[in-house]
Amino acid sequence: MKKRYILSLLGACLTMLFVVSCDRELPVNLNYKHYDFASLDPNGGTWTPVLLSSPEQLDVPEPADVNSAEYQSELADLKAAMSNLTSQQRSAIEYWTNNPAIRWMEIAMELVAKYNLIPGPNPDGTYTLPSPANPAGPPPFPFAHPAYSSRAYAHLTVAQFDGLIAAWHYKFLWERPTPSQVDPSIEPAYGESELPSYPSHGAVIAAASRDVLTAMFPLEKDYLAARAAEHLNSLMWAGEAVQSDIEVGEYIGSEVAKLALARASTDGMSKAQTPKPVSDSIKQSAIDRFGWHWENQEIPQRPVGLAPLYGKVKMWSVPNVELTRPGPPPAIGSAEYQADVELLISHQNNMTEEKRRIANYWQDGLGTYTPPGHWNTIAFDYIVKYKLNPLRTARTLAYMNMAIQDAGISCWDAKYFYHYPRPIQQIPSFKTIAGTPNFPSYTSGHSTFSAAAAEVLTRIFPQEGEIFREWAEEAAISRVYGGIHWSFDSEVGLEQGRDVASYTIAAMESDGAE
Repeated sequence: MKKRYILSLLGACLTMLFVVSCDRELPVNLNYKHYDFASLDPNGGTWTPVLLSSPEQLDVPEPADVNSAEYQSELADLKAAMSNLTSQQRSAIEYWTNNPAIRWMEIAMELVAKYNLIPGPNPDGTYTLPSPANPAGPPPFPFAHPAYSSRAYAHLTVAQFDGLIAAWHYKFLWERPTPSQVDPSIEPAYGESELPSYPSHGAVIAAASRDVLTAMFPLEKDYLAARAAEHLNSLMWAGEAVQSDIEVGEYIGSEVAKLALARASTDGMSKAQTPKPVSDSIKQSAIDRFGWHWENQEIPQRPVGLAPLYGKVKMWSVPNVELTRPGPPPAIGSAEYQADVELLISHQNNMTEEKRRIANYWQDGLGTYTPPGHWNTIAFDYIVKYKLNPLRTARTLAYMNMAIQDAGISCWDAKYFYHYPRPIQQIPSFKTIAGTPNFPSYTSGHSTFSAAAAEVLTRIFPQEGEIFREWAEEAAISRVYGGIHWSFDSEVGLEQGRDVASYTIAAMESDGAE
């Protein structure tokens, strides 16, 4: 059975004639090392969390005094752990750094890439959907498509952010000095830090990330446990934290992960992929409203589009998805529609290497970390460039990924409300160079994801805003060059993403960090 399923997956990929990125490289580790933070944000514990009511919601005990026998015993254990390190342990210290949220996001992106494969047809031509109740499948759970990945990234980064707000609160409440400040003979691997060590922010990140990703990718439980154990151990190997610092950090991380997963369990995602009768009724509603509908052009054709009710999933910052629903696309056969037909035919007949490069660069299709992941790699570069501390890093990634998911929800709402056909369905003999997505055309997901991400990053790094917005526009036009979208899909998608981001930015401006 497994062999047949693997062959069916290969067949599904082959039928798309390799125009999607089945062989795109997995994300590589960002080449950065530990660095001195530009600021410590001692008031970070007063910032407004997303899920926690306040840090005091957590039962965090007061730490033992550094002169106590209890602490001195922990300090001795730390010094023993630091002695005679193996090359593998030293590599772990170097890998995790003093800003490990980026590393855990890289792990999340690698898992998305691993699971971003369309479930193939059964031998009888039917399809079985991945199920969290039977994650081993076949097919394995999850299918980490862009909607699923944006949700996973958002819940992961929100858990990290809330956990670090709590950690910062208790760090600066009790101000336990770092081990090297207590014992100058300790040489911390990441250099001297003025951040109080209790609770360990690294342990918060490790536990929150392990628990959220285990729920999102249940088949990877053992792998994630091993990565977390290595990360937690590395905190002592690096001389960053004693055991009680780590234990309380791990407690905070696990508690905020529970809150994130409780939210995920009731956000409506379990109903996003509909049975065929529901899908057919959504299509009929569009026919009744507008007189058109989208039909999947894949070979073999799946009976239901991707996540027709994703537009009803709970949003982070937008009160009601209809607030960000754009107006209708051009009527089929109208002058505006016909102008776009001619534009796409012109692109097809005059394809340049530069257009092809842009289409391929932003494709982020099957076997990749998806368009939301692409924007995380962009954020990493600027987090490191501006030397953000772990709390600022988590804030950047959380707000960006919340905006990206909200943009995706808004986009999917428009896709299935309007049910607009794609160019390949309408233009005779038209061919794409970037696959045939299994969902309606209007609006463009790449455009909404990208515009939302670019606006949030511009708010955080205003001096870089011009380049972020240029990249969003390039991501949008890439789908037109690839033949995937009408130009109005992308243009309106950019406006839609910016609209969504305005709600996220309003939340940012009132969280106390600015």
